[in-house]
Amino acid sequence: MTTANDPWGRVDDDGTVYVRTADGERVIGSWAAGSPEEALAFFRRKYQSLETEVALIEQRMAATEIAPAQAQATVQRLLITVADANCIGDLDSLRVRLEGLTTAVDQRREEVKAAREHQRQEARDIKERIVAEAEQIAVEATHWKASGERMAELLEEWKAAPHADRAVEAVLWKRLSAARNAFTKRRKSYFASLEAERESVRIRKEKLVEEAEALQDSTDWGPTTSAYRDLMRQWKEAGRAGRDAEAELWKRFRDSQDKFFAARTEVFAAKETELRSHATVKEQLLAEAQALLPVTDLRTARTTLRSIQERWEQAGSVPRDSREQLESGLRRVEEAVRRAEDNQWRKSNPEALARAEGTVNQLRAAITSLEAQLARARERGDQSAISNAEEALEARRSWLEEAEHTLAEFSS
Repeated sequence: MTTANDPWGRVDDDGTVYVRTADGERVIGSWAAGSPEEALAFFRRKYQSLETEVALIEQRMAATEIAPAQAQATVQRLLITVADANCIGDLDSLRVRLEGLTTAVDQRREEVKAAREHQRQEARDIKERIVAEAEQIAVEATHWKASGERMAELLEEWKAAPHADRAVEAVLWKRLSAARNAFTKRRKSYFASLEAERESVRIRKEKLVEEAEALQDSTDWGPTTSAYRDLMRQWKEAGRAGRDAEAELWKRFRDSQDKFFAARTEVFAAKETELRSHATVKEQLLAEAQALLPVTDLRTARTTLRSIQERWEQAGSVPRDSREQLESGLRRVEEAVRRAEDNQWRKSNPEALARAEGTVNQLRAAITSLEAQLARARERGDQSAISNAEEALEARRSWLEEAEHTLAEFSS
């Protein structure tokens, strides 16, 4: 057999195949089935296959589609394979490339570790935020429906969030569970107290309904109306019972009021009709009384007015909106008749007539005396006496005018 050479190996004349590396030549096999060139070609193909594996791990590393641990294991396996590889090619360059990948794997491992730590920190931050909000709801919540829905949302957010460190997550989960339990306990306690309060309100309103129903057939309209008004005030102040109980009690309470007030309205309507008929009678009487004015025949006016007053009392009550108009109208007629009586009495009183005549005579005599005094004062030129006499005269003449007017009324 002849020999064959390659930059990275050779085949000697006995068929022994060598590979060349930086450490020297190494026997990798023997070839007896063909020519030396065929041997070189065979062992080159084995190198190409090995090189393909190295290129593949390089590509996967570049694409970050392989985990650092898996990449490290593959690189270590290939380093061992290259060291003992039975093939012809640049094995030293493959070893250098694989050693470079080892460094890249270490760097990738640190990057993955840092990314994982960052993710865990983010997960911790997210779950701490969830826990903090849940704890706040557990302590402060009063809007139970919305708070309960939010608590459920927080639980779903927890499940969807990435995982933090196991120890940290265990502590946070314990806090979240405690917050949820505390919220549930507070909510149950609130609704239990609310239910107790509603039951107390129900009992109170049941008594109010019984009181209202006991009054519904009353005909004592005024006091009963006041009693219903007080019951309504107590009803509003009592609070609310449960929805069903509140509706049923309110219906009974309202029905009792409706029955009473419907009966009262019916009675009052009949009463109003009666009062209107009374008002019609009194309007006719008032017209009859007003026909007496002005008073010219006192005796007839007095007799007729007395008859009108008797019939007025017999007519009975009238509606409030008509009462003042009718009463004031009759009072004006009564006052006119009374004034006529007073005037007649004054005219027929001899003592009053004598007093009026005496007053007139006295004033006339005083005026005559004062006029004489004034004349004498003027003759003397006594200004002071003149002034006094004039003032006195002016006053007496004014009094005389009033006295004469009063005396004239007796003769009219």
